[in-house]
Amino acid sequence: MPYFDAASTAPPHPVARQALLAALDEGWADPARLHRSGRQARMLLDAARETVAEVLGARADEIAFTASGTQAVQLGVLGVLRGNRRRGAHLLHSAVEHSAVLHTAERWEADGGSATAVPVDRHGRVDAAEFAAALRPDTALAVLQSANHEVGTLQPVAETAALIGDVPLLVDAAQSAGRLPAPSGWSVLTASAHKWGGPAGVGVLAVRKGVRYSSPLPADDRENGRVPGYVNVPAIVAAAASLRAVRAEAEAENARLHALVELIRHRVPQLVPSVEVVGHPELRLPHLVTFSCLYVDGEVLLGELDRAGFAVNSGSSCTSSTLTPSHVLAAMGVLTEGNVRVSLPPGTAAADVDRFLDVLPRIVAEIRAPLGLDLPAPAATADALVLDTLGRRCPVPVIELAKRISEVAPGGRVAVLSDDEAARHDIPAWCEMCGHTYAGETPATDYGADHGTAYLVVRSGA
Repeated sequence: MPYFDAASTAPPHPVARQALLAALDEGWADPARLHRSGRQARMLLDAARETVAEVLGARADEIAFTASGTQAVQLGVLGVLRGNRRRGAHLLHSAVEHSAVLHTAERWEADGGSATAVPVDRHGRVDAAEFAAALRPDTALAVLQSANHEVGTLQPVAETAALIGDVPLLVDAAQSAGRLPAPSGWSVLTASAHKWGGPAGVGVLAVRKGVRYSSPLPADDRENGRVPGYVNVPAIVAAAASLRAVRAEAEAENARLHALVELIRHRVPQLVPSVEVVGHPELRLPHLVTFSCLYVDGEVLLGELDRAGFAVNSGSSCTSSTLTPSHVLAAMGVLTEGNVRVSLPPGTAAADVDRFLDVLPRIVAEIRAPLGLDLPAPAATADALVLDTLGRRCPVPVIELAKRISEVAPGGRVAVLSDDEAARHDIPAWCEMCGHTYAGETPATDYGADHGTAYLVVRSGA
């Protein structure tokens, strides 16, 4: 069954499995004890801390391990607010932060503090200048996620950090850690191991030296006094090992998944009437795409996709335990019903994406059928250009692409139909050389041909 819900939790990385089993044998003892078994566990814990610090661009003594990403966010927000009480009691965050931030903000307000949510545009992205303009003299902490968990939009973390001066900035990097380099400018950074293929139950709380921090919990000797309780050394070792592994694989895997996601982004509106793809078209995570189907019950759609063998997620209210619309989609001003989030884990096969695109139109049509709607077929996009080079050998397909790509506007798409196997290599290579985006391939039958492959290219903005 294709698993397309990596944004919720990624499948365990093979390295995580191996490291966990080894650490269960070698690192089960209390790392705070001085006997041999304790020292062995402490060595493994210290090595894991060094690894995580290196990947995240931090010092080892800035890293603390928590029981989850949510706990890391809660401790990070409340700890910095308490540590900066002399500055004030105002918390600033974007309107699309994870619920861990929003619930913590609610608690802070209930305890007498204040909080402001900065709005986002229709792509789910804040404007760095508007964010900075919302600062107050009593702002003690600003919070901005690195990438949105529902639509994949990347936030302008570095630009925002440069504008907010000495106000501490907490960055929730749960969705990007491992896949992308840590953004610059953070004062506090949080992450969650199960998002990158590590074991569940391990979060990361990184606090820069010099940032005022006062734990909101009773004092404890472990993890620099920031996180109370016994640490799960084997799970932490597995988390660190898998983080290092996914970062080493990220460049190649991100490019491959980006092409598959680009294919979904372009094909779904062509195949399904009345669909909107949401999230930023370019500034986004490489593995995540979200679209909303008008006139469709999200819970029914997810159930039918599950029966067809696809595990996806949704921000629709009918699919959540609270039965309230997604605050992210609502803040963006986009449709909150019939919503599907596809987030591809490493190793996703192109054939699985092709099959998803094959079954999705039928499922949506069957759900809509009882409504009696007469929906028009999706119109061909005005910026689409189809080049039929079937029966012609390379380099002709690449030459035709180079000659005619200027006929579409920047961001427009060209489909090159070819039955020469060399095109599968030459067209992506040409895109890399010329600065355009290779968006994957699909059967040429989607464009009226009786054989061959359609290679999809998106013109750059230059």
